[in-house]
Amino acid sequence: MSEPLRVANCSGFYGDRLSAAREMVEGGPIDVLTGDWLAELTMLILARTQLKHPSGGYARSFVTQMEQVMGTCLDRGVKVVANAGGLNPASCAEAVAEVADRLGLAPRIMYVDGDNLLDRVRDLQGSGAGLRHFETGDLLDPNDNFLTANAYLGCFGIVEALSKGADIVITGRVTDAAVVCGPAAWHHGWGRDDLDQLAGAVVAGHVIECGAQATGGNYSFFTEIPHMTHVGFPWADIASDGSSVIGKHEGTDGQVSVGTVTSQLLYEISGPRYFGPDVTARFDTLEVSQIAPDRVRISGVTGEAPPPTLKVAMNKIGGYRKDLSIALTGLDIEEKARLVEQAFWDACPFSPSDFDSVTTRVLRTDKVDPATNEEAVALWRITLKDHDERKVGRAVANAATEIALATIPGFFGVGGSPSAGSAFGVYVPALVDRELVPQYVHDLQGATTMVESVVPVFGPTAQLDTVDAAPPRSWGATHRVPLGRVVGARSGDKGGHANVGVFARSAAAYEWLRCELTTERLRELLPESAERPIDRYEFPNLWSVNFVLHDLLQEGVAASTRQDAQAKGLGEWLRARFVDVPVEILEAS
Repeated sequence: MSEPLRVANCSGFYGDRLSAAREMVEGGPIDVLTGDWLAELTMLILARTQLKHPSGGYARSFVTQMEQVMGTCLDRGVKVVANAGGLNPASCAEAVAEVADRLGLAPRIMYVDGDNLLDRVRDLQGSGAGLRHFETGDLLDPNDNFLTANAYLGCFGIVEALSKGADIVITGRVTDAAVVCGPAAWHHGWGRDDLDQLAGAVVAGHVIECGAQATGGNYSFFTEIPHMTHVGFPWADIASDGSSVIGKHEGTDGQVSVGTVTSQLLYEISGPRYFGPDVTARFDTLEVSQIAPDRVRISGVTGEAPPPTLKVAMNKIGGYRKDLSIALTGLDIEEKARLVEQAFWDACPFSPSDFDSVTTRVLRTDKVDPATNEEAVALWRITLKDHDERKVGRAVANAATEIALATIPGFFGVGGSPSAGSAFGVYVPALVDRELVPQYVHDLQGATTMVESVVPVFGPTAQLDTVDAAPPRSWGATHRVPLGRVVGARSGDKGGHANVGVFARSAAAYEWLRCELTTERLRELLPESAERPIDRYEFPNLWSVNFVLHDLLQEGVAASTRQDAQAKGLGEWLRARFVDVPVEILEAS
């Protein structure tokens, strides 16, 4: 039986702490350094970069980090596995090789691609087995002007590269967990049919892929953690049976607890099945336990066959937009908003029906009896979208400016400019038959190996449904307090959808939570979701309930008109809502 493999994270997104790689390599023993640089929005950003600089399209910050730690990694035998290649893993690998040459080092560098389907969209659609919309199943229009089309690849290209002796493996769009699962499968010698082991590694990868979110960052109960100014990044010790221990280096800020790990487990998931290209991990089977300070064990994960398709993240230009905000100060806020809106359209050379989309809202950030000028201010905000860039340019900005002295008292603009509108992206999730998307492992020394995306042949799986039934129970006396006094939450974006996972910290609190927080109750507490389809799932093993709010983010993060476009604060908004909590639950908390 092989020893556990310690996989350390140094990035949760493109733009994360630059010093994290050095901190993880020098702060304690690790076997593999990895991280996540990619998201749907990141792929769109990289595409725009590549349009201007064809040799770009990858995370340049990763190259900087490699310059900081490459020598130490080679000296200590630490492997590096990163999805920082983005849309151009070949150029990323070459940039790292240039750094190595400048430092007088000679790592064996390989990169994995095959995920980029952009040049194949027309051929795939013409074959009759092409790209279909992830939710509707409709065949996508090959004439759509897509900027990106990347399949989420699994871990076995990474396994192949490490098996061939790679010191540094750079990938394109693999799943976030694949960069953790790949090294574990290589180290322990797992095959494609070791589903429980692969599922355990996927869960570990899901926990650490967002970096410091597993060690106290973005944690509802952050006030209980004494040191939070420079939170350490996490690592996972992955055992041969797929179980793992999540931890962090000694002496670093933050905390690894059942709470921080549970919070991250709920991040950007839907139901009990977590689908991936290598395995379907059953989140309703895992167990989480505190085994020591800053050490949490995850065990018991069951794996099922992966689906016969791969998810494809696609982005296209949806048009152009202009966002304008006008301050509404002091008294008569609603009346001021109405006048501003009427005057704006009177001054605008276009009518609302001339635009593809018009969104207006009043943000009541003002307070009663305001002690400062800022506390007196609410905002009237308008977002205009159209396929014609000219409609959302200077003319509409001028309309907002021209009414400055002729409408409401206290008028001043907040954001917006007389410049042209900005292009926005639309996210399109798709599916493709997996056998059409092999992986290619390239050695910078010249050799290329193809790794087939094998069609799973494992047995059928049981049906799991959403849950919205909770038996009534009398709890006695209650007290009206914010929901967050007794539960935590974590939320995020899932394309155009958003998820919010809510977790209790005791069995009794969970029993109350699952009875209290039905779908209809969520609609009452979060009015933005009132007219939208909502999926609800219970996770008794995590004392948690998870919701998926459909289309809350419209056509994805880049197109969303919400102030919180990625739904990162959705869970904290829910926690701030007042509910009647049983006194016995409050006292126990």
